[in-house]
Amino acid sequence: MIANSDSPALIPSPAEISKALQAGSSLAGANLQGIDLSGVDLYQVNFSGANLSQGNLSKAILTRANLSGAILQNINLSGVDLRGADLSNTDLTGANLQGAYLNRGDLQGANLKGANLTDAKLQLSRYDSYTIWPEDYPYKSSGGVGPGASLNGAFLNTAHLRGADLQKANFLGAYLSGADLTGANLAGASFSGANLRRAFLTGAYLQNARFNGAELQDVDFRAADLTGAEFNNIQSIAGADFGQVMGLSEEMRGILLGHPMMELDTFNSFTRRTTRESLSC
Repeated sequence: MIANSDSPALIPSPAEISKALQAGSSLAGANLQGIDLSGVDLYQVNFSGANLSQGNLSKAILTRANLSGAILQNINLSGVDLRGADLSNTDLTGANLQGAYLNRGDLQGANLKGANLTDAKLQLSRYDSYTIWPEDYPYKSSGGVGPGASLNGAFLNTAHLRGADLQKANFLGAYLSGADLTGANLAGASFSGANLRRAFLTGAYLQNARFNGAELQDVDFRAADLTGAEFNNIQSIAGADFGQVMGLSEEMRGILLGHPMMELDTFNSFTRRTTRESLSC
């Protein structure tokens, strides 16, 4: 049995950890301070709320692990595989993440103050306005996804970004075909020249967003807030559904209705409504 964080029991050995995992025991809330699990396969392990401060997990496999709310102060995570891991609200103060793989991980609310992120891979990791970064770390250009992110030219095809906080993010020339941005906060975001074919922006907050020169075929804008949004020089809106959108100015509506008849009379393959019908609602 693994002790919880309040227990005075001795720290378990890697062998005991492996045995506990095989038996289906939970490591949530466990006291693992100072433990050495370097190189150990901990795929999908549940370390939520656990204390692993000052431990050594270098080159461990923590793919899709749950580390939410865990205490990882001054831990060695160099070269660790944290792809798809949940690190939300995790305390990573002073952690060594040099060369770590954090691709598609969740860093929302994480504290990375003083952490070493040299050569760390953060492509498509999610952060928010509560994430604390090391001083002077260029997180906006790290490949991560969050407020103010620079994702120009990024390949985000079919990315799952429901409810993401992407205020003022830049997607100039990005590839977002099939991406799910349902309910995302994209206020002030720039999609100029982006490919948004078949993307889902249902219920998204798009105030003052710019879609100038974008490809919007079959985009689902239903119930999105388009107050102040710009749609100049759009390449195509064939099949795009604007049903029940809020805030779309009459000027922008007129520009969209000025597109060729073939585009306006194309059915959206998902909503089964033409672009013209959706704009006339």
